[in-house]
Amino acid sequence: MTRLIALAGALTLGLDIAAGAHARDLRAVNAFPESFVFSREIAQPFAEMVAEESNGALAITFTGPDAVPPLEQFEPTQAGVFDILFTHPAYHAGTTPMGLAIDAIAVDPAARREAGILDLIDAHYRETQGMTLIAAPPTGSVGFRYYLREPIEGTPAFAGRNIRGTVSYHPMIEALGGAGVIMGGGDVYSALQTGAIDGAAWGLTGALDFNWHEVAGYMADPGFGQVGLMIFMNLDAWNSLSDDDRAAIERAATRLETESVARFDVLAAEERAALLDLGMKVTAFAPEEAAQLESLWSNGVWTVAEAGAPEAVGALRELARSAGLSD
Repeated sequence: MTRLIALAGALTLGLDIAAGAHARDLRAVNAFPESFVFSREIAQPFAEMVAEESNGALAITFTGPDAVPPLEQFEPTQAGVFDILFTHPAYHAGTTPMGLAIDAIAVDPAARREAGILDLIDAHYRETQGMTLIAAPPTGSVGFRYYLREPIEGTPAFAGRNIRGTVSYHPMIEALGGAGVIMGGGDVYSALQTGAIDGAAWGLTGALDFNWHEVAGYMADPGFGQVGLMIFMNLDAWNSLSDDDRAAIERAATRLETESVARFDVLAAEERAALLDLGMKVTAFAPEEAAQLESLWSNGVWTVAEAGAPEAVGALRELARSAGLSD
């Protein structure tokens, strides 16, 4: 507990929102660096939206991964050291895999909410983890691609290669002949540089921020899947808010999800062009493997998630299927 208390005084990222002298400050921890695209385009806008929707009653201050590593952020938020957690649910899949299943559900924020997808995930976190799901902002219509040191040659595409990816990617990587390696995004550059890994799975945005074009010469087409970033809140902190403040956060969350898809589609196109200008080249999966990428991804994510929480994730999968949002 001493360590958890110490985290409360960790360095902040400077994503403070000036919301007046009497604003309630919500302490948040961010899995991504301050300068990273997810911080610039999701964390910062969310903080601004919350300040706006609450008329200055709420302010969010972020602490970053330099103070608390991404894989270690869930527990202190549960313990109340932080009020809010911005992360990818794969980073706490060992605690519960429920959240990572969102990566297998189609990108349509309104349809997800109308079908009760977020409500079901939220209920699981409330009942088992003492956390509540605030928002699940998608990063564009398509989520991921592979970045490689060497081009794809034949099938299986990743034969003999070590590929960075969270646990969600591993069934897909293995089906393509590779071996999955778990590591945070900040460690990928040096691992690519030394040859410890041969490639990395990541979103369509962010490789440029990490300067991966300096150590990985290729991006693989096509992209696939969707990225399910999530914003959680400690349940006690959530319950301590007024009805008006909770409603303000909910309005900000809905706005964030709706606006994120189009924003990240533009950012992905801009990043692709920039990487090509910097010398990165495109390599392509063989047609027979390219045609399987979506199903390999979706089925792999469901398999990993269901293995850790079969009843809860099974119910989520049935709900997504009935809404036409997943296979």
